Amino acid sequence: MEQTLFFEIEHEFVQNSERVKSVDLHPTEPWILVGLYSGTISIWNYQTKSEEKSLKISELPVRSAKFITREKWVVAGSDDKIIHVYNYEKMEKIVEFEGHKDYIRSLAVHPSLPYVVSASDDQVIKLWDWSNGWACHRTFEGHSHYVMQVAINPNDLDTFVSASLDGTLKIWSLDSSDPIFTLDGHLKGVNSVDYFITNDKKYLLSGSDDYTAKVWDYDCSSCVQTLEGHGNNVTSVLSHPELPIIITASEDSTVKLWDAVTFRLQKTLNYGLERVWSIGYKEGSSLVAFGFDKGFIILKLNIQATK
Repeated sequence: MEQTLFFEIEHEFVQNSERVKSVDLHPTEPWILVGLYSGTISIWNYQTKSEEKSLKISELPVRSAKFITREKWVVAGSDDKIIHVYNYEKMEKIVEFEGHKDYIRSLAVHPSLPYVVSASDDQVIKLWDWSNGWACHRTFEGHSHYVMQVAINPNDLDTFVSASLDGTLKIWSLDSSDPIFTLDGHLKGVNSVDYFITNDKKYLLSGSDDYTAKVWDYDCSSCVQTLEGHGNNVTSVLSHPELPIIITASEDSTVKLWDAVTFRLQKTLNYGLERVWSIGYKEGSSLVAFGFDKGFIILKLNIQATK
């Protein structure tokens, strides 16, 4: 018997702003970190609905900004090729350095090791060790176009995945500069990727400029489902770890919610803030954040699955 999802969606916080390229929710504080196309990073309190801290770190866009909570830092990558690290309590600079030879598209913070993985338009991925003066521990090469996103495997912290405009996903080990395997199936470039598990099976989720998202069987290295319905590039994807849903966001201005078991479309959201660029979630909660051309929104998704 197929399951049915019941949705209760509450607006938690909506803020109009400049174009938001990146969102990240703090795991314990009521904070959202946004990276703006203007080159600014900003921390908002979504309970008080007020901006707590803001800092212009570049004259060029910030495409990825993340909390490193165990160090009380934020790390951001920008189009000036620089990785910026700040203490988020006082917004004091910790370090900044040239990380790549072109725009920095994505940063991923390792959950337990002192590592940040960065991806760039220079087609290269790098592993940085902040316990060793932010030394580049390893370089990963193999993509033939911009690397748009990297994500660390939550079920195997020694591996990660990358998405590229060359149309492929590549799975890597932190210990090797060569990819473990490659997934190829999208008709155009891939912008976003995430891991998820359903019914004890491991999957990857990818979003592409071919207007689709794809679900990949991780162990079989094959596409098992294509999610169709967006009318423009799929910019960001998320498999929610607390809820039985897949979320896709697009330049068609919509967010779509899909059943993570049946892969069927359940709901389409359009908040009139133009193109959607990024998705984030708060660990251990049902809060989800979205970054748009004209601001950001935080929603509380109360979803129950019944059979």
